[in-house]
Amino acid sequence: MKQFSEHIKHGLVWLPELGMGRYPVPKDRPYDQDYFARYQQLADTELGHELTASRIRLVARHYSGTVVDVGIGAGQFVEARPDTKGYDVNPAGVEWLKKRGAWANLYRDRYPALTFWDSLEHIDRPDVAVGHAEKWVFVSVPIFSGAEHILQSRHFRKDEHIWYWTHEGLVGWFEKQGFALMEANRVETQLGREGIGSYAFARVE
Repeated sequence: MKQFSEHIKHGLVWLPELGMGRYPVPKDRPYDQDYFARYQQLADTELGHELTASRIRLVARHYSGTVVDVGIGAGQFVEARPDTKGYDVNPAGVEWLKKRGAWANLYRDRYPALTFWDSLEHIDRPDVAVGHAEKWVFVSVPIFSGAEHILQSRHFRKDEHIWYWTHEGLVGWFEKQGFALMEANRVETQLGREGIGSYAFARVE
C-alpha cells in the first residue's frame, strides 16, 4: 500500500474512465532565457512557419478579433497574427511581450478568445486558465491512446507536462468546462509532429 500511495504522489496517475492523466511535475521548471531561445530556433524553421500558419488558419475559420496566446513559446503566433497579445510565465517571454506592448494578464481579466499552442498540458490549473475565455479556446496538444502510450511517448516530459488526454478525454474535459467541440484535426501531425491534435472549442451559452 505504501508503494501505491507513494506512486500517486510522485508518478503518473491515469484515469481511463476520464481519458485523462496527471504527472506531478516539480515546481522548479525549465522556463528561462535558454528555453525561450531554443523555441526561437524551432520557430524559425520551415516546420515552425508551417505550424504558425496552420494555427492562424484554424483560428480564422471560426473567429476574428482579439486573441490572447497563453504560453507564447518564442512569440511567433503573437508576431504573425494581428490583434494578438500574449501571456507567459517564462520571465524571458514576459519581457519580450512587455517590450512590444503585447502583454495580457490572463488571470486578471477575461478575453474573447484564448489559444494554447503546446501549453495547456503545462498549466497546473488548466480549468482556471480556460475559464478566462468568454467565447473561444483553440488548442494544440499531444493526444494519447492510454497510459502505456504516454510512457513510451516523446511527449512524456517529467519536467514540463502535467496533463495527458485521449481525444475523447480532452473533448469531455472541455465539455465539463462549458465548451463544445467545433473542430478537431491532425494537421500538425501531418506536418511532421508526432501525435498532436488541434482543436477549436466554443463556449456554450
